[in-house]
Amino acid sequence: MATRVVDSDAHVIEGQELMAELLARFPDQIRMARPDEEGAALVIEGRRYPNASGPGAGCHAKHGLCLDRGASPFTAEGVMRDADREGIDAMVFFPSAALGLPAFTDLAFAAECARLYNRWLAGYCGQFPRRMFGVGLVPIEDVATSIRIMREARELGLVAIMVPAVLRTRNLDHRDLEPFYAAAEELEMPLGIHGAPGIHLPPLGAERFDNYLQVHVLSFPFDMMVATTALVLGGVLERHPRLRVALLESGVGWVPYFFDRLDEHVEKRGRLTPECKREPREYLARGQLYVSCEPEESALPFVAATLGDRFIMYASDYPHWDSDFPNSTRGLGERTDLAPEVKARIMGANAAAFYRLPV
Repeated sequence: MATRVVDSDAHVIEGQELMAELLARFPDQIRMARPDEEGAALVIEGRRYPNASGPGAGCHAKHGLCLDRGASPFTAEGVMRDADREGIDAMVFFPSAALGLPAFTDLAFAAECARLYNRWLAGYCGQFPRRMFGVGLVPIEDVATSIRIMREARELGLVAIMVPAVLRTRNLDHRDLEPFYAAAEELEMPLGIHGAPGIHLPPLGAERFDNYLQVHVLSFPFDMMVATTALVLGGVLERHPRLRVALLESGVGWVPYFFDRLDEHVEKRGRLTPECKREPREYLARGQLYVSCEPEESALPFVAATLGDRFIMYASDYPHWDSDFPNSTRGLGERTDLAPEVKARIMGANAAAFYRLPV
């Protein structure tokens, strides 16, 4: 039986129709960047998106996609042709320009943008309903509104909700977020932890650098370590045993190291984090945390052997510059250091289970 390939973290390019509606509805809050606003595509609430210079710099808007390798990400049809080229059966889409929505300061504006984006994304994925699946946005700083929008997203058929690694001033274990997690449990809506540098969220160590390459090396793994510390040691996963969370775009090689470190600290000083009531790696084992991998990570066999292979998910990051498109599936599928059944789980079965995709 052929392996079903599910891309757990691809990115959609927000279409002209959505952008035109946002620009028309919110002329005081969102506009196209001017040529002198170097590196930005948009200016939102007076801030450049992405902010491509200074501490924690993001990617220059002109250099963000892998168009030089023949990607065609601007229509659903083009994306599906690229998926066929890769041998991908189903793709789960996070935003591109809208990655910065959790940082918007006007929460009413953020809520309306989230609703517009979610409706647009549901329609976009509806063009190929057996192959395209969307991850919705919420204005996470406003918990009550986020719960309502998450319910709407579930009704639209979206399969997860994106959450940043940290909020502007709160970590993910802040008690204000408890109703949001409870609602995600009730709705069986998984959460995808995802961000990017240069989108006006706290850069978590990457602010030490203003060179984008240095920023990019640090930003994603540091983000996931901070989020994991909050979710595990802060007791979020203990209080919400049916909550499922994906840690994305950092590879999986950091997981054995970091969970060894978490386990050791809980063993020796667990009294300081009483909300974490079990060995941290148990949250991996019981299916609450999933992690996306890079196709050619050298640590992948070690991770699967030591922590199990049921939490690791293939991700392409298509069509962003750091994707291995058009060879991301080949890099994983041709590996000889993973058993066929392990590769089948990593390449598709785990992501299908996490997002609860239709068979």
